Amino acid sequence: MRAVIQRVAQASVTIGGQVRGAIGHGLLVLVAVEDADTPEDIEWLSGKIVRLRIFADDAGLMNRSVHDVGGEILVVSQFTLFASTKKGNRPSYLRSAKPGAAIPRYEAFLTRLGLELGRPVATGEFGADMQVALVNDGPVTILIDSQARE
Repeated sequence: MRAVIQRVAQASVTIGGQVRGAIGHGLLVLVAVEDADTPEDIEWLSGKIVRLRIFADDAGLMNRSVHDVGGEILVVSQFTLFASTKKGNRPSYLRSAKPGAAIPRYEAFLTRLGLELGRPVATGEFGADMQVALVNDGPVTILIDSQARE
């Protein structure tokens, strides 16, 4: 799984003119699933996101997690995170899992992330045309790939 995590003051996702999910202070997580992903990847990535220390402590150092600060999480599926631009100018998305394999893993990720956080997470809709709005706080943006685990 690959995720782009953005620390936000607020974020929302709109589908067909209707707000589907919205959060205040917390994390916007754009996530993509590939065929190689396993339940262990879901567990590792969800734990990493919830415990990622990118919020300021009393001394102003990034030393607190979204869980520590009582923040919220908005997750938006985004298969284009696995885009390959190696050949030509039209990206290839062959590394992204097809919906039949990706949807159950995405839903398992949402469930696990909610368990790690201690409450449900806000979401978009898998495969929908979505408009994402955010106020990036910092800005802080981090890329995590469960296959690389760097």
